[in-house]
Amino acid sequence: MSKKIIKTSKAPAPIGPYNQAILSGNTLYTSGQIAINPNSGELILDSIEAETKQVMENLKAVLEAAEMTFDNVIKTSIFIADMHQFTKINAVYGTYFDEAMAPARETVEVANLPKFVNVEISLIAIK
Repeated sequence: MSKKIIKTSKAPAPIGPYNQAILSGNTLYTSGQIAINPNSGELILDSIEAETKQVMENLKAVLEAAEMTFDNVIKTSIFIADMHQFTKINAVYGTYFDEAMAPARETVEVANLPKFVNVEISLIAIK
């Protein structure tokens, strides 16, 4: 089994004992991303749309570090603090995928997320 650590300064540094992503063979497993601006270290919480966009941009940076794009994504996991915000989150999320080839996904409402953000997303991609 090959295990390559993927990291980039274009996404937030881990805030615990984990990596941004692991590439095992041709499969990339990302850690969950929250809306931390990697340049300032600040949370982007102006709106759920802005928060979701920052999460997706962080995931995009991790994908690029692994020489992949959202076209390579086969599965996503979305964790949200309030299911009532799903429609707004989904609208932003959807702009990153071709709907005909969109990945499998689950969306789960949770009691709390790191730093008490509103959305966290992780993904699996293949080359």
